[in-house]
Amino acid sequence: MTNLLRAGAVALAFTAAAGVVQAQADTTSVPLVETGSSLLYPLFNLWVPAYTASHPGADITTTSTGSGAGIAQSLKGLVNIGASDAYLSNAMASAHPNMLSIPLAISSQAINYNLPGITNLKLSGPILAGIYSGKITMWNDPAIAAANPGVALPDHVIIPVHRLDGSGDTFIFTQYLSASDTTWGSTVRFGTSVSWPAVSGGIGANGNQGMVSAAAANPYSIAYIGVSFANQVAKAGLGQAELLNKAGNYVLPTAETISAAAESVANTTPADERISMIFAPGAQAYPIVNYEYAIINTNQPSAAVAGAVRDFLTWAITEGNSMSFLKQVHFMPLPPAVIELSKAQIKKIK
Repeated sequence: MTNLLRAGAVALAFTAAAGVVQAQADTTSVPLVETGSSLLYPLFNLWVPAYTASHPGADITTTSTGSGAGIAQSLKGLVNIGASDAYLSNAMASAHPNMLSIPLAISSQAINYNLPGITNLKLSGPILAGIYSGKITMWNDPAIAAANPGVALPDHVIIPVHRLDGSGDTFIFTQYLSASDTTWGSTVRFGTSVSWPAVSGGIGANGNQGMVSAAAANPYSIAYIGVSFANQVAKAGLGQAELLNKAGNYVLPTAETISAAAESVANTTPADERISMIFAPGAQAYPIVNYEYAIINTNQPSAAVAGAVRDFLTWAITEGNSMSFLKQVHFMPLPPAVIELSKAQIKKIK
């Protein structure tokens, strides 16, 4: 009898284990497609191999198409995960109540420049709004000179570089300009795509890599580039500007200044997690910081697909939020309170 009981227990244990394996297979063997943010793309390229290594059978395809495409394709149900530096606007969220904006990590945006012989440059939101609106056209403009006493600024036309594709980087940058300059905020405004003011000599580029290449190829240019491309920026020999923050201090996008900005708004992040971190308060807070979002439809094609999406996103905001991944792309982890909000949103995916 004892042997029979033991045999039965072993059989039950085997059956239960097989059920677990089958349940995992049901979620990890489902092909998932992600597209969108070129800023998030390098992180997904780190995450996906690590995730598939620990989840046999997982199948995730990831591409860089820009945040605008990521949002649009997720809305249309063409992809499972739309990667975006921008959260859904109020109008879009209202029109699509089944769509979620789920933070996965924290990033920032650098202002890079190609100025021969100049390694230190201070800029502000109003100065950048002036450059991108065409009001400030020369590098030795009095406004730039006042912010950089003692720096021998060149008597040369500024070449502003902007994104051509629908971009979360453009969303963040123009949101920053809107918060810095009332004229920009009431005319150009902000979004993943905007009607850029006509500026003589201005250049358009696609993706963050395109921004790096355009800035590197054009001396006296200036560009906004996501920090996950910091290594490419350094290789191209571009400078990185210190920006004036809300407290009146000039700061660079470092681990400390990005974290300072994120921590100051973590406890004010709403349940739907759509929040701007532009000009976050704090003496050392960098002024252009943002959550990196997964734009997700709560209604996935099947329960198996929904389970696979939930599993991957949960891994991304827990194990994937390790600095072993994030430091390689100059991102910072989500604060614990924000991780809990993201978990709650992930549970809504069916």
